[in-house]
Amino acid sequence: MSAFQQAQAEGLCLRFPEPLGIHRDLNMENAVILLLRGTQASATTPYSWGFVDKPPEGQLLLLFLPGNSPFPNDGIRYQEQETNYRLPAGPTRELEVHETKFGFAPGVDNAAWRQRRRYRLTKGGHPQLVLVHYSRGPVAQILPALMNQPVRSYPLRVFNEASVFVMGEKAGQKVYPSTTPQAGAGMGPMPMGMNFGSPQTMVAQQNNNMSMLDRRREQEQRARAGSNTRPPRVEEDDSGDENDTISTRALSLTRYRRNHDIMAEVFTHAAYSSKNAPPPPAPFSIFNKAELDVQTEKLKADIEALHARTAERKLARSAKDQEMAASRAIFEVGDVSMESLGEGIAV
Repeated sequence: MSAFQQAQAEGLCLRFPEPLGIHRDLNMENAVILLLRGTQASATTPYSWGFVDKPPEGQLLLLFLPGNSPFPNDGIRYQEQETNYRLPAGPTRELEVHETKFGFAPGVDNAAWRQRRRYRLTKGGHPQLVLVHYSRGPVAQILPALMNQPVRSYPLRVFNEASVFVMGEKAGQKVYPSTTPQAGAGMGPMPMGMNFGSPQTMVAQQNNNMSMLDRRREQEQRARAGSNTRPPRVEEDDSGDENDTISTRALSLTRYRRNHDIMAEVFTHAAYSSKNAPPPPAPFSIFNKAELDVQTEKLKADIEALHARTAERKLARSAKDQEMAASRAIFEVGDVSMESLGEGIAV
């Protein structure tokens, strides 16, 4: 095994070269947005080789993991088994989430508080791009046997491997330091900070980053074409109600995507809702009329038999009552007192 392959086994991986900032939280919607933007930026930005080691709280990374490669060693030991689940991210997208908690850096942390979530689009995106977010999760005590047990060997090796395009027309091509494109040709920094949950701030930041990306791409195209004398494009002035950092193009593109998603939901509901379903069957269609008629005739016969049996019982009881009445009359006639017979005898 070569030194480079040994380093890959120790956690050397392809990372997006630009910093993505520190983020306290990251929800599913923003993870999908960042993965889609990362897929677009990765077509023109080469990935660099590097290690992931003890990332701080809030660190966000974009990695390229080819095939079924395991997740690289990040210098953190986790006391919980990693779980994974999938969530729908629109009509045509599916987001896969891997989560593990109670992590700690041996010899550094006094408690297991690190949490790692990694996201990738299994449908509707590039499944080999993995967005990783490190945050503070629930705190647990560190097992004494694992307190000072290292996760990897230190110091980490230093490799000056050339950057590599992972997708697009230049996929597989290496970029050496002398020909490295201008810095900031990818997604650009995305500082979200403590206001990550504010929708207005998020939209302004995303639109600003998109407009910066457009300007940088235009500058690169002009540089490649040798027309550096062309003045930079002047952004159109937006209305006073909009943020000053939002360009007209970025705002229009954001609104178009939002309206497109809304209309997609409307037409999906119209096409696949229950209004086009066939009419429901009649409520009595589950019964068989012939079987019901046979059962009705049988019940009528049973009722007539019960009526006949009841009439017979009434006749038998009436005859018995008459017989008992006759016996009672005969007994009353035959019961003569002895006193009445003795009165007619002379003494």
